Amino acid sequence: MAKKSLVTNAAVLAVAGIFVKVLGAFFRIPLANWIGSRGMANYSPAYSLYAVLLVISTSGIPIAISRMVAERYAIGEYSEADRVFRISRLLMTGLGILGFVVVFFFAEPIAAFMNLEGSALSMKATAFALLIVPIMSSYRGYFQGQQEMTPTALSQIVEQLFRVGIGLTLAWVLMHGSLFAGHYNEGARGAAGGCFGASAGAIGGLAVMLIIYAVSRKELRERIQSSISEHKEAAGSILKSIFVIAIPITIGAMIMPLVNLIDATIVNRRLVASGWEADVAEDIYGQLVGFAEPIVAFPQVIMVAIVMSIVPMVAAANKIKDQEGLQRTISLGMRMATMIGFPCAVGLCILSKPALLMLYFTQRESAENATLTLQVLSISFIFLALITIMNGILQGIGKQNYPVVNLAIGVAVKIVVTWVLVAIPSINVVGAPIGTMVAYIIAAGLDFGCIKKFAKVKIPFNLTVTKPLISTIVMGVFVAITSMLLYHVTDSNGVNALVSIVVGVVVYGIMIVKTKGISREEMLAIKMGHIVVRVCDKLHLW
Repeated sequence: MAKKSLVTNAAVLAVAGIFVKVLGAFFRIPLANWIGSRGMANYSPAYSLYAVLLVISTSGIPIAISRMVAERYAIGEYSEADRVFRISRLLMTGLGILGFVVVFFFAEPIAAFMNLEGSALSMKATAFALLIVPIMSSYRGYFQGQQEMTPTALSQIVEQLFRVGIGLTLAWVLMHGSLFAGHYNEGARGAAGGCFGASAGAIGGLAVMLIIYAVSRKELRERIQSSISEHKEAAGSILKSIFVIAIPITIGAMIMPLVNLIDATIVNRRLVASGWEADVAEDIYGQLVGFAEPIVAFPQVIMVAIVMSIVPMVAAANKIKDQEGLQRTISLGMRMATMIGFPCAVGLCILSKPALLMLYFTQRESAENATLTLQVLSISFIFLALITIMNGILQGIGKQNYPVVNLAIGVAVKIVVTWVLVAIPSINVVGAPIGTMVAYIIAAGLDFGCIKKFAKVKIPFNLTVTKPLISTIVMGVFVAITSMLLYHVTDSNGVNALVSIVVGVVVYGIMIVKTKGISREEMLAIKMGHIVVRVCDKLHLW
């Protein structure tokens, strides 16, 4: 049951996440083409600051809500689960107000400290999202704790539709209009318009959650009335439990957004220190944050979907001491990390140049220059995928402190590596993703040791590593050959990238079935999986 629930819930969120990322690409790609690498250099620090403050209010607490609700649902304490939600919603409202005040009223000094004054307007544009998103996240955590992923998926889709539609419209209007023209160049104005899309999206996403909650209220009330709870936990005790769970998770989730903020300061300054002109350094940094990093974010959405599904399931199994369910859920989660992480990393590494040129066709020189940066980030995705899943597992079993420490150790090394390598002219901005990869490798190794120690489960190496790796190697060979042939046959980067991706998906799918990396029963447990099974049966792949 746990296996089916994990795959199904993850599939719901993954489908929504992929749709959201496609919309996000539709947003970031034209935005980058319009405002260029220098405009993206103003957009990215503002969005990184937004991400850091958003993590404080939306990472740890929603996971804490999800876990605490799941634990209470597992033993029939529905009324206590509802109280957890109500108290946490009030807390999130306060955090939203605080985040808004910090960003809106202190945008100028923060931008000046980063040496990117043009990003101040973008920071103010994101402030309204910081007010709304925390409240929306409390509703998402409540439904996720009930293992209901559809409300989150729907709100994510609507949120992104609002963000893309309004963000791109405002970016275009501000770039070509006179508003703020006296203080900001057109790239900075366009970046601010794009950033306001986050605030518009938050309004849309919250509206969806409020509607779903209102529709579900009757059913939720009936559950609460059937609750077996015999006592009410004090509000202070609930808040304490939320903070005990949320603070380590929040710190851990903040580390990488903070690293992005650190990169925004370190990379630019170290490039200038090594002899690059300030304008050129800003352009090079924009290639990293505006061109390479958004592409790697595509496959990460699937890993996030798995984590959102796995935390409440692991928590519930751990609460009732279901070791068999714990073993099954954790093993499947680790397998999904490698089955997705390996092919995404290798395929993206091989197709970095045609993919960049296809997406950023009006910024050809910057796209070509970002190729090596994207290749390094692509390989690091393998370790990021593993970290993402292992963090969720450790959070589910109540060991949320360990991922924080492990990632902090990795990041400390990353800062040193980045500081040294970026100042070497022949390496320059590539030093930042190299440092990131080092951080991921260190954290992944430490996380795996913690899971073996505390979860007391066995991870099948053959299923988790060997079979996905063999399938990925075969896929990589086919993708490389296809890309080289298309390079000589056609001069279209779009045809090269898209056809090669299709070949890679087909070859990897066949290989993972032929090597029995995924069983027929597991495929049937996935929504619409019976279609794949029917095709495979006709081709005699199983």
